[in-house]
Amino acid sequence: MGVTRRQLLWAGAGAGAIGVLAACGGGKGDAEQAAASGGTGQQPRPGGTLKVGALGKASAVTRDPHGTQANESDYLIISLIHDTLAIPGDRTNTAPRLAASWKPSDDLKTWRFTLADGATFHDGTPVTADDVVWSLKRLRNTPAGKSRLPGIQPEGITAEDPKTVVLVSDYANADLPLLTRLTTFVLKKDTADDAVAGAPGTGPFKLDWYRDGNARLVRNDNWYGGKVLLDAIEVRLFESPQAMANALLAGQIDVASNVGAVAARTAEARKDVQTVRRPNDMAMPIVMRTADGPFADVRVREALKLAVDRDAMVKQVLSGYGSVANDILGTGDPAFAKDIPQRARDLAKAKQLLADAGFDTSKAYDLVTTEDIAGLAESATLFATQVREAGVKINVVKQDSKAFWDDTWLKGTLYTSYWGTNDSVVFFASKTMLSDAGQNESGWNEPGFDETYRKAMGTADPAERDKLLHQLQEIEFAKSGYLLWGMADGIDLAGAAVRDLPKLPGYGRVQLEKTWLAR
Repeated sequence: MGVTRRQLLWAGAGAGAIGVLAACGGGKGDAEQAAASGGTGQQPRPGGTLKVGALGKASAVTRDPHGTQANESDYLIISLIHDTLAIPGDRTNTAPRLAASWKPSDDLKTWRFTLADGATFHDGTPVTADDVVWSLKRLRNTPAGKSRLPGIQPEGITAEDPKTVVLVSDYANADLPLLTRLTTFVLKKDTADDAVAGAPGTGPFKLDWYRDGNARLVRNDNWYGGKVLLDAIEVRLFESPQAMANALLAGQIDVASNVGAVAARTAEARKDVQTVRRPNDMAMPIVMRTADGPFADVRVREALKLAVDRDAMVKQVLSGYGSVANDILGTGDPAFAKDIPQRARDLAKAKQLLADAGFDTSKAYDLVTTEDIAGLAESATLFATQVREAGVKINVVKQDSKAFWDDTWLKGTLYTSYWGTNDSVVFFASKTMLSDAGQNESGWNEPGFDETYRKAMGTADPAERDKLLHQLQEIEFAKSGYLLWGMADGIDLAGAAVRDLPKLPGYGRVQLEKTWLAR
C-alpha cells in the first residue's frame, strides 16, 4: 500500500482555485472559524473529556506521523498531537496553522513560509525552520514521498532563517500551499525513527497514554493557536461502524466519527443524538485502467459511465446521505465545473459505444473491491447489476485490505477506490491524473491534460486560471479512467452535550480544539 494513500483518505486536499491570493494572507481567523457553531446560543465553556470513537484495525496500528496510517483512529491521534503547516479553512480553502503566512516568487516556483509566533513543541522547545525542513525532507524521502510533495525535490527544501522555510518547485505552482495541508507534521530535528511514536508535537493536545490504538490526549495550555477548551480527548478504536454507533447510542462515547449512512439511519429517531453531515466528504470512484487492457479504449470507459444509474447508487449505497457526481474529482472546489452537463444513464448509447469499440461482451470482467469502508463493496455489487443491462458482465471480487492495497491498487484493471479529499480539483490532478503522478490510479497518460495542468499552475491571474481549470475538468470528464457516480456525506454522530464539532470535510473534521461539552 502506498504510504500516503490512507493519509490522503482522511485528510483535506488543497488550496483550490483561490490559493495564490488567499494563501498570502495570515492570521488565525479561518482556523478558528473551522468549527461549526452548535447553534444553541450557549457560551463555550472549558473543561471535560471528549470520548471519540474512530475506525481502525488493531492489526494495522501505527504511530509514525510520516508513515502508513491505515487507521482513521491513528490519523486522528496524530493530527491532534502534531500540526501541519496549513489546514482547511472556512472562508478560504487553505488557512494558516504552523505556518502563519506564505508568499510566492513572481515565477510561482519559490514559496516562503513564515512560522507562527510562539510555536513550541510540547516540551517547551521553540519550533524552528530547521525542524520543519528536517520533517519535510523526512516526509519527502518516504517511499511515497514523490506523491506527497509532487514537484519538490529534497534539495528544494531549505531554511532561510529561523522563522522562514523555503520550498522550491520544479515547475510554477500557484497552488503549492495545498501540499502543506496534508501530512506535513513537524517533529523535532533529528528525532530517531524509534522515538517518533512518543515524540513531542506542536498541536493543541499532548499525549497522555497510548494502548493498542486507543489513546488519551490532554490539553496543551501553551498552544500557539489559542485557547483549547477540552481538558482531554480519549480516542477509542472500533473495527466496525456499527459497533461504534452502538457505543454512541449506549452513551459509552460522545462522538462516533465518520460512522456512515447506515448508522445515521439507525440513529435518526433518537432525539438525544446529533447528526453532523459534511457534503463532498468522500468519493468512491470506480477506476478503469486506461494504459492497456479492456478499458483502454475511451469509448468503453464512456459506455460504462453511461450505464450507471447514479441516483439509484446514491439512494441505495449511501442511503441518500450523499449527492450524484459527474466523473470529476474535487467536487467541493470553488472552481468545480458545475456547468458541465450531468452525465445521465443512456443504455442505448452505452451499447452502441461498446459495439463500436469491439468490446467483448461474451467475457466476464473482475471488479476488485475491499470492505475498508461502509458502502464500498455494496457500490461494486450494484454497479455490476446495473452495467449488465448494457451487456457487460462483471464479477465482484472482494479482497482483504492488505491484498487490495498491495496487489490491486495502482495495478488493477477494474477496481474501486475511495478518497476523503474533495475540495480541490488540482489536488487530484497532481496526485492521480498527471502522466507522472505518484498515485496514477488508472495509468492515465493524456498529454493535453498534463499541458493544461502546467499552464493552470503557472497562471497567477484568477480569472485566466479558472478558465484553464475548467478545461482541465472537461478533459477529465471526457477521457479519464474515473467513474465517479456519487459523493458520500461525511457523517458524525454525537451526544447531546457535544458542541462545535467541525463541519469541514476531510482533514478539517479532525480539528477539535474548539469543540466543547455543555455539561
